[in-house]
Amino acid sequence: MTSSVFYALLAAALFGASTPVAKLLVGEQPPVLLAGLLYLGSGIGLGLARLLRERGWKSSGLARGDWPWLLGAILFGGVLGPVALMFGLTQVSGSTASLLLNLEAVLTAVIAWWVFRENADRRVVLGMVAIVAGGVVLSWPGGEGAASSGWGLLAIALACLCWAIDNNLTRKVAAADALFIASTKGLLAGSVNTTLALAFGATLPAVETLGLSLLLGLLGYGLSLVCFVLALRGLGTARTGAYFSTAPFLGAAVALGLLGESATPAFWLAAAFMGLGVWLHLSERHEHEHTHEPLEHTHPHGHDEHHQHEHDAAWDGTEPHMHWHRHEVLTHKHPHYPDIHHRHGH
Repeated sequence: MTSSVFYALLAAALFGASTPVAKLLVGEQPPVLLAGLLYLGSGIGLGLARLLRERGWKSSGLARGDWPWLLGAILFGGVLGPVALMFGLTQVSGSTASLLLNLEAVLTAVIAWWVFRENADRRVVLGMVAIVAGGVVLSWPGGEGAASSGWGLLAIALACLCWAIDNNLTRKVAAADALFIASTKGLLAGSVNTTLALAFGATLPAVETLGLSLLLGLLGYGLSLVCFVLALRGLGTARTGAYFSTAPFLGAAVALGLLGESATPAFWLAAAFMGLGVWLHLSERHEHEHTHEPLEHTHPHGHDEHHQHEHDAAWDGTEPHMHWHRHEVLTHKHPHYPDIHHRHGH
């Protein structure tokens, strides 16, 4: 669980730090074009990383039934969500945008709990409330929301809904290669939005701005998504979304260091709220007797109590390793979270 929490917080830090930079870039190019370039930078960079890692092209191993989930995630999270956010950033201040981005965590959890029936106990819910409260406190003192465009606020709220749907759809394929998921999403979504923007008359920005947009996309969207997928495997959607909702706070912390801004009492109050929320999640203990139904999938694993299987091909004993494997029916009791092996009812 510790590594999963680390991945979730790193994803939040990368995305949170990217928002103020995107706010600067959106004034120099149309929102649809910037959304396309951000994901295109993500797709190209991660695609090259995957090719170097595999020393050539290698099949994703994604099952045929998983493709609709991935394509749906690309549509909502890669095509619609970024365009809505970039449009919103042209109408809304950065602090107000940070406030509204906390809607993503709330909507992600609501969809996970009500649609996909993911378990949540009292500590998880209270932790979510504390983290979101921290985001509210962080952006509240400026009082900029009242002066913002209604359409801009609606656009950012729509972006949050798109990413909430994306998060829950990505959960269905989280066991697959995270680099493949993120690079495919970046290449497809980036190509669609960039092509649409150019078709409607947009022109590519100067080389410096273009390079910065691609690099920002690789770090703030690509690497962030890889970490998010890795966190989904171990924490489930609602808990990963809760940790990710620290993004506005972490982004503000980065801004304090880079821009030399002073921290207000509200900033430290927000830090306390978010720290409380993270502690509530870290200290959660969920344990009961549960039954694993038969399951076939592929992901990196070692031969723990959930992976007692034979190998069809020769195996040199290296762990973790990855191959297609089958889980038989297993009933036992131990502390667990709604990871890729514990998506049972309660």
